[in-house]
Amino acid sequence: MNRQEINLKEFTLKPTALWSGRWLLLTAGDFEKGEYNSMTVAWGSLGTMWHKPFAQVVVRPQRYTFEFMEKYPDFTLSVLPADQIKTMQLMGSKSGRDEDKIALAGLTPMVSQTVGAPAFEEAELIMECRKIYRDVIKKDSFLDPDLDSNYAQGDYHTIYFGEILKVMGTDSYKS
Repeated sequence: MNRQEINLKEFTLKPTALWSGRWLLLTAGDFEKGEYNSMTVAWGSLGTMWHKPFAQVVVRPQRYTFEFMEKYPDFTLSVLPADQIKTMQLMGSKSGRDEDKIALAGLTPMVSQTVGAPAFEEAELIMECRKIYRDVIKKDSFLDPDLDSNYAQGDYHTIYFGEILKVMGTDSYKS
């Protein structure tokens, strides 16, 4: 993939379309140790918080990636080309706890430039993030009671804010 570093002031995308239509691969762990896992994420946000550019993701406690998010200080978000929807579905439906879903998906992990978590050679966009905040969604904090219907099993997501340290992408993500 022909990616280049993108200055955050020139970084452009359609975040709602990205989260709901394309999805992202969240990867946490340590590439050099060979200890990492990835999962598809479709809920999250991008923006500025505490004067820092951020990516916010949520992970349920039963997901295998949750263990890596809790243990390691950083993560990556990778966006695959639009024609890779089957790969994204596989990465969101199989558990890395049970099998090597990354190999099954035909993905190629690669070293990141600023964080320990890997990204993927096939990605057209990579965001390298350092965790700066975490919290657990609380039922009592919902202002819209209908939102609790997303948690029939009481398995509330943990929210992670990651400062975006580096963005690598194709020209389509550069203004």
